[in-house]
Amino acid sequence: MDLLVTSVAKRPDLAPLLGDFAGAWPEFMYHDPLAALVYGHEATSLAEYCLIAVDRDQPTRPLARAYSAPFTWPGDPDTDLPAGGWDAVVLSSANDRLAGRRGNIASALEITVRADLRGKGLSPIMLAALRRTATDLGHSSLVAPVRPTGKHLHQAEPMAEYVARRRPDGLPADPWLRVHARAGGRIVGVAPRSMTIAGTLAEWRRWTGLAFDTTGPVPVPAALTHVHCDVPADHAVYVEPNVWVNHPLRPA
Repeated sequence: MDLLVTSVAKRPDLAPLLGDFAGAWPEFMYHDPLAALVYGHEATSLAEYCLIAVDRDQPTRPLARAYSAPFTWPGDPDTDLPAGGWDAVVLSSANDRLAGRRGNIASALEITVRADLRGKGLSPIMLAALRRTATDLGHSSLVAPVRPTGKHLHQAEPMAEYVARRRPDGLPADPWLRVHARAGGRIVGVAPRSMTIAGTLAEWRRWTGLAFDTTGPVPVPAALTHVHCDVPADHAVYVEPNVWVNHPLRPA
C-alpha cells in the first residue's frame, strides 16, 4: 500500500471521500445536535485541520479520515480543559469562526478507519498526522476528548476508575488511550459531559432497536455509559464522558 495522508485544503479533490465511511459509529452518535457545526464545514473553513488517507494506487477508495479544529481556551491544557469536552470544543470553534478568529489550541475530534482495515496500524498514523498538522499550523498543543474503545464493556464503571486501569508495563489498559500515550499524549482529566444526545423514546428505539419502555438507566450497545430513560416524559438522554489527553507540541 502506497499511503497518502493529506489535508483536504491541499487536496480538495479528495473532500468528497470524507463522507464514504457509512456505519463508522453507532447510529445514536450521529444525533449530537452540535455535530452540524463540524460536519459540513470540514471541507471549507476547517479544511486545513481535516485529513484524508488514501492508497495512491486506488485514490478513490478512502482508508481513514481524521478531523480536528482550533478553539479558544484560556486554561492550561495540562491541568484545565473544558468539562464539556467534544461539545465544548465544537461550540467554541464555531464561535471563533463567526468572530473571524482562530483558536489558540487544536483539538482532535475524530479518527475513523475503514472497518476492514481496523487493527492494521492506521489509527496511530492518523494521530501522528494530526499532531504534525497542529504543529505546522503553529499550535503548541493538540488536545483530544478521547472516546476509549473498551469503555463500552464497562458502562457502569465511572470513567475516572476506568482510566486508572493499567497494564503491567504501566500503559493504559484501554487500547485507544494506549495509542495516545505511545504517541506522547498525557491523560490530564475526564470530560464528564463531552457529548449530550437527547431524543424521544421513539427516536431512541429507532436508533438502537431497544424497547426503551422502563424508566431508569438503559445499557445501549457501544455506549460508554447508560442512557437515562424517562417513560412518563417520553424522553431519553445520553451524556457521554470522554478522557482529555494533551499532546504537547513544538510550534513549527
